[in-house]
Amino acid sequence: MKDISVHAIWLAQDDPKKNTAVLAAKRGDIKLHKKIKTVPRRGIILEPLCGKVFGPEDHEILLGGGSLVGLDCSWVHIESSVEEVMRRTRLVPRMLPLLLAANPVNWGKPGKLSTAEALATVLYLIGREKQARQVLGAFRWGERFFELNKEPLEAYAAASSSSELVALQFEFFDIDRPEEQST
Repeated sequence: MKDISVHAIWLAQDDPKKNTAVLAAKRGDIKLHKKIKTVPRRGIILEPLCGKVFGPEDHEILLGGGSLVGLDCSWVHIESSVEEVMRRTRLVPRMLPLLLAANPVNWGKPGKLSTAEALATVLYLIGREKQARQVLGAFRWGERFFELNKEPLEAYAAASSSSELVALQFEFFDIDRPEEQST
């Protein structure tokens, strides 16, 4: 089984000594890009504001040769960073279903994943568990991510549609369901 091509756009908004994309790139687990124009043209870009969760319908984009790209920026600057990058790429934007962060900065916070955790999540969801674990292998807390999220990861990976995957979040996390549309 061929590995998925994994990349990150690094906007240099935080300490490179603690940055998960920088550290994973030094190990050779992902390819780091400082310029948007060097990013692959076909694939999925993970950005948490797009409103569409990465689901089974998206798997073929990656399994068919597309690249997986993470947007590495500070949570403080997320809106302006997403706007800038998405204006300059044609990659398909997707966000992740809720999971708990295992990184020391946001430990235990739902949805506040590091770039490496986000990339590993997608790899896990498309059946590339070994590659997912390799991406987080550089970090002392890497295996803890899979332990913390074992049940939701397995359920999300088994979902047959994006809507099923989105609904599963409510079984694992205490979040408000969107208001039901009245007719």
